[in-house]
Amino acid sequence: MPTPHVPPRRYRLVADELRRRIEAGVIPPGALLPSESTLMAEFSVARGTVREALALLRSEGLVLTEVGRGTYARPVMPVRRLASERYRKELEQVRSGELGTSFTADQQVDWAAYSLDKDFREVPATEAVAELFGIEPGTMLLERHLLFRTHGAPQQMSVSCLLLDMVAGTPVADPDNEPWPGGNTSQLYSLGHTITGVRERPRWRPPSPDEAEALRIPAGVHVVVITRQTYVGERVVEVAHIVRRADLVDLDYWIDLT
Repeated sequence: MPTPHVPPRRYRLVADELRRRIEAGVIPPGALLPSESTLMAEFSVARGTVREALALLRSEGLVLTEVGRGTYARPVMPVRRLASERYRKELEQVRSGELGTSFTADQQVDWAAYSLDKDFREVPATEAVAELFGIEPGTMLLERHLLFRTHGAPQQMSVSCLLLDMVAGTPVADPDNEPWPGGNTSQLYSLGHTITGVRERPRWRPPSPDEAEALRIPAGVHVVVITRQTYVGERVVEVAHIVRRADLVDLDYWIDLT
């Protein structure tokens, strides 16, 4: 016997039409969707059906919902290219003094549009962090919690640790100097340390509740967490854990085996 046709549930029909409007630009990026009451009237459905449709679109990353604002089409965000050559470019910028137009070598950003939330702490190294540094647990570190923003939109979270005996009493240890043109590469260079190598290990996972809130991550979107070790010669001078929305990162690494 032929399989009987089962019509799609009502909320899917609503979601399909809203998705079509978003993808066609009828509802442009950043624009509010019609209110629940308006959608109920337009599609002749109950409020619960509208909410199911919006939940589906949120799970697909097409819309965001904020208390007090409503549901809106997800704004188009720049995808940041993280390539292995960016540290070489940053070092070239630092040496040449060309640090006025960007905060990283892979994303051109006017400094007026760049800001961050910051929290500096002096802490003893945990066993895990000490192992990454190659130091004894309990060694004192400067731990910097940073939330980077471009045009007010959150871009990246990081916890960056520096050896306290290397930075204590220097401008690098003063949070008032952040954001620092040229970032970590420039900071170390100002102390007489030229970066000679960087090791990065990325992994993907669902965001924690704090990460999802801070980075405004839609439901269904993962984060990429990059563990970074920065070297000067054989010595690890910085360890960082960097968190970014996975849908806004393009990882591009070149390994030279010559």
